[in-house]
Amino acid sequence: MMLTVRAQSFAQWRKEARELLAAGVPPHAVQWSEALQSDDLFGAVEQPRQAYGAADAPATAPSATAPAAARMPRDMLRMLESAACFRAPDRYAFLYKIVWRWQLGQKEVLSPADEDGARLNAMVKTIRREEHKMHAYLRFRERPPAAGAPQFVAWFEPQHDVLPQVAEHFSRRMGHTTWMIGTPQATMLWDGSRVVPGPPVMQGPEDIADTGEAMWLTYYRSTYNPARLNVSVMQGHIANRYWKNMPEGALVPAMIAEAAAGAQRHGQTKTVGARTGVTIPISADDAQPKREQPSTLDQCRRCDLWRNATQAVPGVGSQSARIMLVGEQPGDQEDLADTPFIGPAGQVLDEAFAQSGLGRDTVYLTNAVKHFKWEPRGKRRLHKTPAQMEVSACSYWLEEELASIGPQVVVALGGTALKAILGNPKATLGDRIGTPFQHEGRWIVVVYHPSYILRVPDAEAKARAMEVLVEGFRVAEKLANEAV
Repeated sequence: MMLTVRAQSFAQWRKEARELLAAGVPPHAVQWSEALQSDDLFGAVEQPRQAYGAADAPATAPSATAPAAARMPRDMLRMLESAACFRAPDRYAFLYKIVWRWQLGQKEVLSPADEDGARLNAMVKTIRREEHKMHAYLRFRERPPAAGAPQFVAWFEPQHDVLPQVAEHFSRRMGHTTWMIGTPQATMLWDGSRVVPGPPVMQGPEDIADTGEAMWLTYYRSTYNPARLNVSVMQGHIANRYWKNMPEGALVPAMIAEAAAGAQRHGQTKTVGARTGVTIPISADDAQPKREQPSTLDQCRRCDLWRNATQAVPGVGSQSARIMLVGEQPGDQEDLADTPFIGPAGQVLDEAFAQSGLGRDTVYLTNAVKHFKWEPRGKRRLHKTPAQMEVSACSYWLEEELASIGPQVVVALGGTALKAILGNPKATLGDRIGTPFQHEGRWIVVVYHPSYILRVPDAEAKARAMEVLVEGFRVAEKLANEAV
């Protein structure tokens, strides 16, 4: 018997899913609906929950009945909540399939190597990217004081249902200032103390008045450098669907036309270049940029990777950790979240932690290079291996971490990490994998990088590479314990 279950939010889906799991209802017996009522004359009729029990499960499928207690890790719940924002007709049915498999003991359902796990991770990655874009491209506009609250309003057209999460983000950023964010689907209102659903009064950006926008547009024009205009890069970084709702978007066509008409010969916008003033001559030496020693990682300009990265990603973990894991560089998700090893490679790392018994919270995790190096591929940012000069430039920070943490054992995750740790650009994995050795008073254990395990197409080779990673963690823990 087919059950029709309605869910219009993650909270509602979670409640329904818990009851279905307790009743032992398999995914194929549930039809999930987001509609308030069925418009289909021949649509499935919603059945009482007790109409389908564990006894109705096929006798030939001994694993069809899930345990009654639906307990999941907090990280998994966060993944499910994030994936529930992904607009897909079967999103709630797919999420129920994930929790059903998890309750059956199929923990690999969260791994990118699993078919369902790969889709789940892709959904989560897409939602995090959409949230990041909304944080970056949403523009608040101030209303006249006579209009009353909210003081600021904004309009955005997200591709997925990320408004509640984004609203929580801005509630932490804007203090007690009242605001409202509108989208084609819903509005959220911040009254100065809490986020609540707003009235559906906004139809688009034309409904928004602004009292201070002219100042912002003047500033935007003045920073425009026609000599550095690259239209394809501009369009690659910010899609047209974002420009149309950004106030500065109205200036862009004229700026592009101005540059094409000859303004690219100048290094400043025409209004700035027309200003009069005294020319102050300087020597050629003084004109050269000086690279000072950065005081913080965020200020680091020792190489040019900072220009295209969202932020520098520092190491994390216990300051008294006996084991330090060094990877190559942050990935796309790490660059956005400011935390190392949280993407697909991080999940492989977590699996290796679980198999080896080594706890993530007991080690210090970092990378040889702190900024994400990437190249555009359509709308995606694909990892690009850092050059040796970039590894060498970032060695300043790795040496600081080694001196500050003082680990007894350093695990090199891959070739780039090994080169950085040894300070030797010619170092290779070779025979060093599986053979610990000492360097500058500490043990070095060399293993494959988790991303290599993800890329290996052959299942047998993938399993061997995973064994090397797990065994390396066990050896590292043993060496650290012996050094105490």
